[in-house]
Amino acid sequence: MDDTPTVVNDVMTRTVVALRTGAAFKDIVKAMREWRVSALPVLDDAGHVVGVVSEADLLPKEGYRGGAADRYGRVRRAADAGKADATTAGELMTCPAVTVVPDATLALAARAMAHAGVKRLPVVAPDGTLRGIVSRSDLLRVFLRDDEDLAEEVRREVVVHLFGAHAAAIRVEVHDGVVTLGGRVRETHLVPLAVRLARSVPGVVDVRCALAGPPRRPDLDPDLPDAERSGTP
Repeated sequence: MDDTPTVVNDVMTRTVVALRTGAAFKDIVKAMREWRVSALPVLDDAGHVVGVVSEADLLPKEGYRGGAADRYGRVRRAADAGKADATTAGELMTCPAVTVVPDATLALAARAMAHAGVKRLPVVAPDGTLRGIVSRSDLLRVFLRDDEDLAEEVRREVVVHLFGAHAAAIRVEVHDGVVTLGGRVRETHLVPLAVRLARSVPGVVDVRCALAGPPRRPDLDPDLPDAERSGTP
């Protein structure tokens, strides 16, 4: 489908509330509550994303109230102790911000989120200015694709592309986003590639391979390698 989301620009939220570095602590809390978000990007005077303030950055203010240490009488982290005294977004923010560009793939954005342990990423233009926000829920929208749409794309972009005139012998079935490839192929060396390409189709949950090589003909192919018979990589 032409409207299938494939890059961040397809799914990101374009209306974004952001903070200036001088935003006061209470204003940050009010903005998070009003917009029902747990983190906000911080911009410099030129509109470039310079950091992100999250609820985790704000909590030390309460945790270290009155200079209190933890129950073991120790200050857990110097960074937290420093943020307990911070009063502006510039002092509280985590920097540099983990960002993503609009034309980044959804897979790349998902990996960046997982690696950084964050729930959303600011989307920035090449010059670093804010263009939107992409969240975990945005990235998951691709898995709402219909099974029929997935089957059509796998057949068109993977099976026909790899196996050409022999593509009609290959079955493509999709159930709940799980693709099953079945049938016999002579080009068994292409089977692992077919599985990888099918798995890379946006919205595919998993791929099960039931492809096999051509049936052995002992009288004509006495020395046919096992790989040619089984289709097993």
